[in-house]
Amino acid sequence: MRRLLVAGNWKMHGSRDMAAALIGDIVSATDNLQAADVIVCPPFPFLGLAQKLLADSPVALGGQNISEHQQGAYTGEVSAPMLVEFGCRFVIVGHSERRTLYGENDASVARKFAAAQRSKLIPILCVGETLEERERGETEAVVLRQVQSAVDVAGVEAFADAVVAYEPVWAIGTGRTASPEQAQEVHALIRQKISEQDDTIAGDLRILYGGSVKASNAVSLFGMPDIDGGLIGGASLDGDEFLSICRARG
Repeated sequence: MRRLLVAGNWKMHGSRDMAAALIGDIVSATDNLQAADVIVCPPFPFLGLAQKLLADSPVALGGQNISEHQQGAYTGEVSAPMLVEFGCRFVIVGHSERRTLYGENDASVARKFAAAQRSKLIPILCVGETLEERERGETEAVVLRQVQSAVDVAGVEAFADAVVAYEPVWAIGTGRTASPEQAQEVHALIRQKISEQDDTIAGDLRILYGGSVKASNAVSLFGMPDIDGGLIGGASLDGDEFLSICRARG
């Protein structure tokens, strides 16, 4: 299975010039990244720029979020068909910041997951527990509940065209990282959950780790059997750092 790296989960950072420079660095290095598939997910205003810069490149384009609705009176929202018009193939749904800051819950994230697939976008479903939930021993229950919510809405078959990203909330932007063993335990749990319903889909499902991934820890994380790549946050703002992560051999 080819490793998958998602760059440019840039949150609300950067400028047009920064986006152009970063995407340019990634595109120029793609010949040396044969072992990895790469996606960039810039903020919405930079999608047009990214679409142009990624033309004829193997690097895919994705959105950071979508509305669960296809169209309508939802001022400020962006629909899946709109992302498709800008050449997006992927979209992140359920990122922890969307859940904690904007009140998205398992049900609304599952509807976004389904909305993405209705427009032939590949959703990157983010799941993960808070520090409090981990300390209470609830990691397994929280993560499996989040995965099951998407299964309930879209069916396990939907995971044949989806990506899952395990991002422990306590490790995002904190400098703290789940140990390779901690991350592997949850990745294996997710794969087992899907396997209970379809072994083939579970075996082919790419499950990414997100949570302070850096070049210095990428090799040990990617060396775990069920970690298929990374959803890279802050480190994706530095082209050299991100490309070092892409080249990491687990």
